[in-house]
Amino acid sequence: MPRRRPGRPRRDETRPTREVVLTAAAALFAQRGFDAVGLREVAAAAGVDVATVAHHTGTKAQLYDACFARVFEAERDVLTAAAEHARAALAQGPPAALRALHDLVDVFVDFLEDRPETTALWLRRWLEPQRHAELDQRYAAPLYRLVAELLDAAAASGALVEPTPLVTVRALVWAVHGHVVALAAGGESPARQRREFRVFVHRFLDGLYGPAGPAGP
Repeated sequence: MPRRRPGRPRRDETRPTREVVLTAAAALFAQRGFDAVGLREVAAAAGVDVATVAHHTGTKAQLYDACFARVFEAERDVLTAAAEHARAALAQGPPAALRALHDLVDVFVDFLEDRPETTALWLRRWLEPQRHAELDQRYAAPLYRLVAELLDAAAASGALVEPTPLVTVRALVWAVHGHVVALAAGGESPARQRREFRVFVHRFLDGLYGPAGPAGP
């Protein structure tokens, strides 16, 4: 067995090497962006050599893409399940549909609170909107469409009125990312921030779609 170089962190032997590399790379890209991170730094953070990084993930651009693919797959799994539950609720009428939307938003907030590195990774990418824009098409747009199509279906069923579903989805997504950033910044009690944000986001949904909400333009 080759000796570990002095100063190199020991690799986590309980997880596949590719997963260890992606975890290390995502953290570095989230902290510093694409240009400021090299494969050697990723290798050092993962406790492997640079050839191992290249073997498992390819070039730096391919590694960057793989980091977004990884968070997309996890997010897609939880949102798809919540969206399917919400679709099934449409046939039960407006109250059930609205409750299901509240549940879907809770699932999304839970996901990002538990995985703040997802927010950090996306925010770094969005600092340069024109660069790596294809990542948005592959790993953000499908999730936006998933929820927007759900809102379209709810509107078609008469469960709610929603004239601009993509705008609504974008507003909610950015609100939750902003909440995660505020948590990461520290300051006031995290428990209080979480509680107050949940109250806000549910008031937002009720304002849009509840019985007293706006009827659209």
